[in-house]
Amino acid sequence: MSSKRYPEEFKIEAVKQVTEKGHSVVEVAARLGTTTHSLYAWIKRYDPQQPNIVESSDALAELAKLRKELQRVTEERDILKKGRGVLRKPVQMRYAFIQDNQHIWSVRRLCSTLDIHYSGYYAWLKRPISKTARKRQQLSGLIKQFWLESGGVYGYRKIFCDLKDVGESCGINRVHRLMKANGLKSQRGYRKPRVHAGTPSVITANTLDRQFNPAHPNRLWVTDITYIRTHEGWLYLAVVIDLFSRLVIGWSMKSRMTTDLVLDALLMALWRRNPKNKVLIHSHQGSQYTSHEWQTFLKHHNLESSMSRRGNCHDNAVAESFFQLLKRERIKKKIYSNRSEARTDIFEYIEMFYNSKRRHGSNGQRSPLDYEKAHQKTVLCV
Repeated sequence: MSSKRYPEEFKIEAVKQVTEKGHSVVEVAARLGTTTHSLYAWIKRYDPQQPNIVESSDALAELAKLRKELQRVTEERDILKKGRGVLRKPVQMRYAFIQDNQHIWSVRRLCSTLDIHYSGYYAWLKRPISKTARKRQQLSGLIKQFWLESGGVYGYRKIFCDLKDVGESCGINRVHRLMKANGLKSQRGYRKPRVHAGTPSVITANTLDRQFNPAHPNRLWVTDITYIRTHEGWLYLAVVIDLFSRLVIGWSMKSRMTTDLVLDALLMALWRRNPKNKVLIHSHQGSQYTSHEWQTFLKHHNLESSMSRRGNCHDNAVAESFFQLLKRERIKKKIYSNRSEARTDIFEYIEMFYNSKRRHGSNGQRSPLDYEKAHQKTVLCV
């Protein structure tokens, strides 16, 4: 594999996945396609030194006591909030609530909050359970685990594929029933009516012509820009997507929507893919893509330009679909206090989830990276 060069913002966000998000160096390096040696070097360079805080033993003891008390109060509040009146229910239902939530809070804490003795709960657990009920509980637990790992966005079809991958044999309709019984459902978006007006303008021909499924990678790329609201101001995101696998191969985030934003995203794509043949890159008719700098960059790097018709978002539907997923599955669930927080969260979604884990219907329910690996194996076998 040829050596890769990564921009500074890519390295900084990769370091945050280890220092702030708690992922291991090996896991982050595997998902990002780099080496652990490089990632350790980035951490050494970009991880700021934490200030040393010296406290007396009495102050530390008092702080630990307060934290423990705060944890207790917080847990009791969360238990009662999630229970929604479970204290008014019969003891059997309180036992069932404890069993469903013992992976979140300790059994002692749940019993104390719900005003029952833990010995009674353990005696209730020893009662005989039918084979069907045990299987249903096992499937429900796996379904909820896969649903939570997806960020609460997967439906019963993708959960069914996850269950098959781990060797569970059950029907897709049963998965649908169990998800419905547990209140789990996929997250769905919405569409807005768009108004088209004005005279059509043609700067570069629409060479792509909605041919969104090439047979090989590095043949057709699409690019687009979106914006993310933060309390500090707008954060603009530009991405480059390979239509073969829907893999995000280049991205850039800046506080201004300039030509440098799209050029940095395209430069990252070139560094990571290093295409040998001419690549068609499709965009809209924004000023960033019609600028002299953009067109000159394409000519110097063996790239051919294609542009959507004015006001026709369907010509660049794949990029629009990715932004819709990003905002629906991640951004609309968050409130970002500053651009740095938003940048870190978006990096985590793209590189740690979307590219490496999120299943795609167009890829046969495989992630973009898994789909490309399978294609490479097929090519080698041939």
